Amino acid sequence: MTAPDPGAWSDWPAPAKLNLFLRIVGRRPDGYHRLQTVFQLLDWGDTVRLRLRDDGAVRRAGDGGYGVAEADDLVVRAARLLQKEAKIGQGAEIEVVKRIPLGGGFGGGSSDAATVLVVLNHLWRAGLDEDRLAALGLQLGADVPVFVRGRSAWAEGVGEELTPLSLPPAAYLLVDPGVSVPTAELFQTPDLTRDAAPATIADFVSGSELGNAFEPVLRRRSEAVEAALQALSQLGPAALTGTGGGCFARFGARADAEAARSRLPPGLRAWVAEGVAVSPLHRALPPR
Repeated sequence: MTAPDPGAWSDWPAPAKLNLFLRIVGRRPDGYHRLQTVFQLLDWGDTVRLRLRDDGAVRRAGDGGYGVAEADDLVVRAARLLQKEAKIGQGAEIEVVKRIPLGGGFGGGSSDAATVLVVLNHLWRAGLDEDRLAALGLQLGADVPVFVRGRSAWAEGVGEELTPLSLPPAAYLLVDPGVSVPTAELFQTPDLTRDAAPATIADFVSGSELGNAFEPVLRRRSEAVEAALQALSQLGPAALTGTGGGCFARFGARADAEAARSRLPPGLRAWVAEGVAVSPLHRALPPR
């Protein structure tokens, strides 16, 4: 691949995800919870804009628009982590065009960080393979590796043990109740079920009702989440995604999801997206 002019911006997808179910099956000796989930990648999400620099500096363009200090922003941390790991002398400017709601469980911050890792690995010619990039991503967050690898997947461990999974075509109606949920706080909730019986891929494929461990907790804590799930359940099977307030319903075709969206109560932020087997980011990358 020919690296772009250092003064030129390039735009890259950072797709959202859904957790089609999420259960906690125990806790590791280090205190982290052991999870099981299925990550469904979507054809909708943020856009990460990158411009190379020759002076080694990593900078965020603008304030990001999401209230996170530059030094704490996952995209900046991702670039600096890769820079250090691969001993890169070049720098980068980063701008994120946000569409994925913050704290909704749709994976926006993790996906943005993964896009930075994957794309700068190419643009800087860092030469790290997918396993090393995924390991770097795990230092930033448990959801980052699935975006680095770019395949919808069955996940275990803290979410980093991934098995690519072929999922049937589907369109999803996504709803953001406007509730940003701190993940760490949710994991400390006393009434969270932490010892569910482990499921198998066969259980998921068979259509067993596996649920989301955080859904009953959030229904009790947030009237907005309860109302969004109630509204969605009138249109199709509704569920919570991840550990945020975001909800979704699955449909067989995009037209059905769009029709359902038109029947939502006024005031709910909603989008329609389709599930993908391969991340839009990985489709946008040049062939190796």
